[in-house]
Amino acid sequence: MTQAVDQHLEELRAITADVMEVEVGEVTDDGLFAEDHEADSLRAIELLARIEKKYKIDIPQEELPNMTSLRALYDVVAKYAQWTE
Repeated sequence: MTQAVDQHLEELRAITADVMEVEVGEVTDDGLFAEDHEADSLRAIELLARIEKKYKIDIPQEELPNMTSLRALYDVVAKYAQWTE
């Protein structure tokens, strides 16, 4: 992975940990938000809102079902933020 990918992953990990109210180290790349952190739809929407605000992008709520893990979240955000690392 490139340094930019690592940086974005760590930023997303920190945001996710804050929203899920867990330690940053508990958010693994492939851990499932709902199963591992008991994330519900309200947390998913809060996560989406924080990411949109931080990166100044719009992500349709239809993408929420695709945002199941940190890696999947990164893929969705990268698509809308047009990250091409």
